[in-house]
Amino acid sequence: WELFALLNPMQHGATAEQIATYKVEPYVIAADVYAVAPHIGRGGWTWYTGSAGWMYRLLTETLLGVHLEGNRLRIIPRFPAGWNSYKIHYRHRQTVYHITINRLPADGTGELSLDGQTVAEETIPLTDDHVEHFVELRAR
Repeated sequence: WELFALLNPMQHGATAEQIATYKVEPYVIAADVYAVAPHIGRGGWTWYTGSAGWMYRLLTETLLGVHLEGNRLRIIPRFPAGWNSYKIHYRHRQTVYHITINRLPADGTGELSLDGQTVAEETIPLTDDHVEHFVELRAR
């Protein structure tokens, strides 16, 4: 989450001084944030890079922990400090999965359920049945 905060353009535009340093749009992912004087903190290469796609993957796959594996979904959460839960609404073709991830205490036992039924495997099977499904993961 620290890396996400460093790359997040919103973190570079909270004050007039930050905007003057960053020098690019504070709402677009920059491919570069310079670390060498005299341009320390300046952004570069916005709009026409693949960095937004990589930022999306960092957030969804690494931090929120949602991985598509064929026709199954694996969730390996990495909770930021201060978060006890979060929700994701994941669309698989014409079917929506409402996913709630709750942080357990250190001595808690994890559990994964789909539509109220415990799932023995560590992944959720995805089907395109046009029905809303509800997933709950309790994890540390």
